[in-house]
Amino acid sequence: MSKAQDNLAGKTLFITGASRGIGKEIALKAARDGANIVIAAKTTEPHPNLPGTIYSAAEEVEAAGGKALPVVVDVREEAQVEDSIRKAVDSFGGIDILVNNASAINLSDTLSVEMKRFDLMHQINFRGTFLCSKLAIPHLKQAENPHVLNLAPPLSTNPRWFAPHLAYSMAKYGMSFCVLGMAEEFRRDQIAFNALWPRTAIATAAVQNHLGGDATIKLSRLPGIMADAAYEIFKRPSAQCSGHFFIDDEVLGEAGVTDLQQYQVDPSLAPEQLIPDFFLDP
Repeated sequence: MSKAQDNLAGKTLFITGASRGIGKEIALKAARDGANIVIAAKTTEPHPNLPGTIYSAAEEVEAAGGKALPVVVDVREEAQVEDSIRKAVDSFGGIDILVNNASAINLSDTLSVEMKRFDLMHQINFRGTFLCSKLAIPHLKQAENPHVLNLAPPLSTNPRWFAPHLAYSMAKYGMSFCVLGMAEEFRRDQIAFNALWPRTAIATAAVQNHLGGDATIKLSRLPGIMADAAYEIFKRPSAQCSGHFFIDDEVLGEAGVTDLQQYQVDPSLAPEQLIPDFFLDP
């Protein structure tokens, strides 16, 4: 029977897309406990619009107190994922936590979306999540308190979340379906499969580049809120915490965190002024 954890010291986290944004913040949060972080992402050279590489993230992880293993991984490529899982196990002796964070976004409508963009989103979001989970599960079965966390929305059939950007919604909900199915499929193995989604827009490069630039960023929360919520989930007993679609501020509320202004880009704003995230019904 898995038990609650006081911290993540000595745990090994395999995080896709951890070179920047929410993935990196989750890595740094765990690193402060002395965790081992596998930074599985594609970026090896700085990009003008997407700051951060697997190597710069690794430096930050080690400066925070953790051990880092940067590995070049395109989650669309099975051989690369297999190789990175093997390197993680060889380096740290196993995998305790998988974070399926890597994601692609394109908000075009049905007639406008290019099929190469459709394919990209489904290959990274849905297939990549399925693939990374599939290959990590044999190692998670050996872990003391194994968790898989998908950064995916709660399931909904409200047409408002499908009509404007069907291709993207299908890809993100694919990640959610992985939670629904795998939580039940691997319940006997006591591996926790959960989703985490933000209440508001989060100040990341994706929001900056796709959802309105600086104006949207000002009305967002910092990635740290997602990292703190993920941290609280990882400490829960995996046998008793699976199949949930968590919202960041609800998780923190349950942990006794009441000051959410600390997470705002602009703390002077009232909470109702922040931009709600996609996929959350009123």
